[in-house]
Amino acid sequence: MIFDSLINYFHHKKIEWHIIPQYQGSPLSKLFNNFDTAYDYKGEFITKSPLSQVYKIHIDGKNYYLKKYNISRKKIQRYLGQSKIKTEWQNLRWFEELNLPVAKVVAYGQETKGWITTRGILITEELVNTCDLADIADNYQTYLQQPEWVAQVSQQVASAARILHQHNFAHNDFKWRNIMVDIKSDFPKIYLIDCPSGMKWYKPFLEYRIIKDLACLDKRAKYELSKSQRLAFYKDYAQCQKLSLKDKKRIRKIIKFFHNRE
Repeated sequence: MIFDSLINYFHHKKIEWHIIPQYQGSPLSKLFNNFDTAYDYKGEFITKSPLSQVYKIHIDGKNYYLKKYNISRKKIQRYLGQSKIKTEWQNLRWFEELNLPVAKVVAYGQETKGWITTRGILITEELVNTCDLADIADNYQTYLQQPEWVAQVSQQVASAARILHQHNFAHNDFKWRNIMVDIKSDFPKIYLIDCPSGMKWYKPFLEYRIIKDLACLDKRAKYELSKSQRLAFYKDYAQCQKLSLKDKKRIRKIIKFFHNRE
């Protein structure tokens, strides 16, 4: 009996599917009225990773990004606690609660068998007129040659990082490609995207994670920005005019974090 119950448990499929209240009754909610329909939808292929594929979709005059997770492709990750897709939608929604600028979550859900997640979906609104910072560094260098533009973006990134860390949260993948910037407005506004690995940490582990986040940001910054611009970022982050001994020690750790690992 127990064995039969376990077999039934692991073969029982459960689907979780949510569309945020703002989109209830919209053309998007009517088109994606269930998980399977959303997962099978064919959009414009954008990119993929070992765990996911991203598609651009156009509905009722607006663009969205449909991220599909197929967790079964990495078998070991099927058994390691909460799925990446669930962590990502929870993190993005929590960022909204903190009033951090993020890609707006529209719909999300997952399919599980037993405790194993097999598929997942995250739909976000398109961030119009934006590029990620890595793309800007690669293809739009003129922006990085404008000190005022750099300062405005740097201050916003520093503020976002500080708020997350003040809440004991580490992004864990705080790279330039995960920061979008509105390049068409008079004031460049940033947005955070892609945070499936972020989580809360506590002492004595939090400081290491903070250093890793800041080192991820500085990994590209050291090639694109001046030393004074990088120092200004840290001072904005730490909200200080003069570096303390603790700040200097942390900065040394940030600079050395990826030494011999690039």
